Amino acid sequence: MARSIWTGVITFGLVSVPVKLFSATHDHEVSFHQFQKDTSDRIRYQRVNERTGKEVDFDDIVKGADVGDGTYVMLDPDELESVAPGRSRSLEIHTFVEQADIDPIYYQKTYYLAPGSDETARTYALLRDAMADADRVAIGTLVMRGKEYLAAIRAHDALLVLETMFFADEIRDPKEELDSVPSRASAKANELKMASTLIESMTGPWKPEEFRDTYADRVNDLIEAKKKGHEITVAEQAPAPTNVVDLMAVLRASVEAAKQRRSATTASPSGRPSTGKTTAKTRPGPSKATAKKATAKKATAKKATAKKATAKKATAKKATAKKATAKKAAATKAAGSKRTGRKAA
Repeated sequence: MARSIWTGVITFGLVSVPVKLFSATHDHEVSFHQFQKDTSDRIRYQRVNERTGKEVDFDDIVKGADVGDGTYVMLDPDELESVAPGRSRSLEIHTFVEQADIDPIYYQKTYYLAPGSDETARTYALLRDAMADADRVAIGTLVMRGKEYLAAIRAHDALLVLETMFFADEIRDPKEELDSVPSRASAKANELKMASTLIESMTGPWKPEEFRDTYADRVNDLIEAKKKGHEITVAEQAPAPTNVVDLMAVLRASVEAAKQRRSATTASPSGRPSTGKTTAKTRPGPSKATAKKATAKKATAKKATAKKATAKKATAKKATAKKATAKKAAATKAAGSKRTGRKAA
């Protein structure tokens, strides 16, 4: 079992919830040692007294703050603790907010929060369930390893999860960091429409298990190849920037490629791109997009036929009415001629 990296109490109102903090993530990057070039001599780091050149034990090291003119104020752990007694064991909730209101740029690292003990599990569950029902995130502060953190606590399945966050003044202003901030240049209507189509064709559900650190895999393969004395294969170069002149053509080609990938994925029973080796028995049906398109086309054709039939009916009705009007006019004219003939006689 992993050891907790912090133990303390969450406080909101007059309620106190003892908790333990555990790291929720770990890096799986390849671990390297350092060596002097062209030798097998390891490089070691030591804490050395710059005046005497002697190594200093960690327990004999204190912190010093530079106050100018080469003068330092020395502080030991007990003095740092005395500034805010109890703060290193308290996580005070200040407010509850909607998660959508928090810009992800503020998030730093994720931790699991567990009940402090079996006896306090009921209070822990109360806070977790109340937050889940309200669909809110708790914002609080805690001191850990000599530093105060802003923290967001949220309900996640059976647990509470804590995200350490940056304070507002720790977020750098892009206008001060970047050589130039891109302006919101207005895109051409047809390019924007095509880009939106590309985004839509590449949209799908979030499945984190489908992604893997392929760079770490390549590094491990490289290590294995060198270990066995094999030849190293050079990876492909990064793609060149898209020429603005060819933008529409590239977007159109991208949309077609995305549609083909989606059709292949949909056609494959495993959800992976199909190899194309299908029999009459196992041949996949049309994709959802294709079926939807076919249904829409059929409906349009049916509508057009109905419209044509209605127009034909209306034309026939009009012709009948016209014929009846002409017949009536002829009868009226004949009757008039008969009356005129009688008067002349």
